Amino acid sequence: MPRVESTVTVELPIEQAFWVSQTRGEVRRRWDPFIRSQHLMDGAVRPDTGVRTKTRSRHGLAMVSEYVSFRPPTQVGMVMVGGPWFFANFSGGWSFRRLGPERTEAIWRYTFRVRPSLLQPIADPIGIRLLGGDIERRIAAYAAACEDPTVVEAAQADLDDLDDPHP
Repeated sequence: MPRVESTVTVELPIEQAFWVSQTRGEVRRRWDPFIRSQHLMDGAVRPDTGVRTKTRSRHGLAMVSEYVSFRPPTQVGMVMVGGPWFFANFSGGWSFRRLGPERTEAIWRYTFRVRPSLLQPIADPIGIRLLGGDIERRIAAYAAACEDPTVVEAAQADLDDLDDPHP
């Protein structure tokens, strides 16, 4: 299955770096060049394993994804449960590694399979190129968000909310 990924180092503690990647609503749209709208579904108030999210891209494409793993502050994985017809499957994930008290490595990955399978020899390289460019733009925007006080404050608020048993 084709895979694209990008890595960046940010000057934030791993906990904040993780939660910047999980910002939602206006804060997410502030930094993520891909997302037009995104919301958690089924009454969920925060991301977690099994929670579904609906995302509409700035291109107008929509996808419903489900968190298949959610392990703050090191890992997030999602799989498409409904989306554009040309994806037989699509998944994405973040991994984080502490490099120091105020330094974190973030890796963002996509894996995908196009349909129909007959077109994969042609479509896979095109998908790698398009999604590779997309992930590079998004991780560069994520790195900039890690320097944006508004975004970092929102991430810290999400982190602080973990201590609140009634979000």
